[in-house]
Amino acid sequence: MTSIGVGIVGFWHVHAADYAHDAARHTATRVVAGWDADPQLGNEGAAALGIPFEESLDALLARPDVDAVTITTATADHTDVIGRALRAGKHVFSEKLLAPTAPECEALIAEASARGLQLVVSLPRLSEPVVRTAARLIGEGALGTVTYARVRMAHDGWLAGWLPERFGDPVAAIGGAFADLGCHPAYLVQLFLGPVPQSVSATYGAHTGHAVEDNAVVVAGYGNGAVGVAEASFVTTPGAFALELRGTRASLLYGFGGDELIAKGDGFGDSWTPQPLDAAADAPFDLWVDAIRTGSSAAVTANLDAAVALTRFVVAANASASDHRIVAVGDN
Repeated sequence: MTSIGVGIVGFWHVHAADYAHDAARHTATRVVAGWDADPQLGNEGAAALGIPFEESLDALLARPDVDAVTITTATADHTDVIGRALRAGKHVFSEKLLAPTAPECEALIAEASARGLQLVVSLPRLSEPVVRTAARLIGEGALGTVTYARVRMAHDGWLAGWLPERFGDPVAAIGGAFADLGCHPAYLVQLFLGPVPQSVSATYGAHTGHAVEDNAVVVAGYGNGAVGVAEASFVTTPGAFALELRGTRASLLYGFGGDELIAKGDGFGDSWTPQPLDAAADAPFDLWVDAIRTGSSAAVTANLDAAVALTRFVVAANASASDHRIVAVGDN
């Protein structure tokens, strides 16, 4: 296959340039052009990447040298722009969330499948060594039954001023810290405990006074009595990625004052012991490119299943925080 031409659809999200750089460094892809509904934002983003700016999405999608697109628009626009890209015959790599609701996600997945196009969502933590090692140890039964999983991701974006103010728009972003950064701890809790909790209860705070939360804690309850805690913050210094997994036989910790995955209990011994890490899996962008070149795979299916389950989790969390109630996770 010749080099895959990639268009950058939207410069709203801070990861737009990251995915463009992924396309530039990958041996099978090249960056062709960019577009954003905001001409100033789009022109600035395209200029920084040294690529042409197209005045309309239709113009970008009509380019014969654009085979695929990365989606980094406002989350609220995903359903429209991804649908238009798929109908134009373009493969799609999307920033999370895939869409604001699970039915919208499922419709986009069905559209991509019907057209023989590859759709992948950026859920990067799933491919990282620490997470893969923890998931393997759980699968092997080394922890016994996991009864508690806590994952925290936090940064200082609204303290240090590097996170754009547009992330505080509750309509465009469909939420705040949890709908953006909180996606990562959410899908990791689902990886460790299961994709469908029975209930979700969320508490959101707004330390900086934005219209959306900048601090969030979400508790997920499971039918077997397990509890998952997903935390996100835009107002934490220093930033953090931490996980705590507690089982009936042993426990795992990562990120609590150190950068090693440590285990204690049962076969791990009575002292906290560093664990060797598994190799990383293909990053989501690489998974997408490989799928375009060779066809869909079980890994792509798993990615999309996780993306839909994640959306249900986030929608339930937002409803819980808004209504001050425990929410059953259903088809939202």
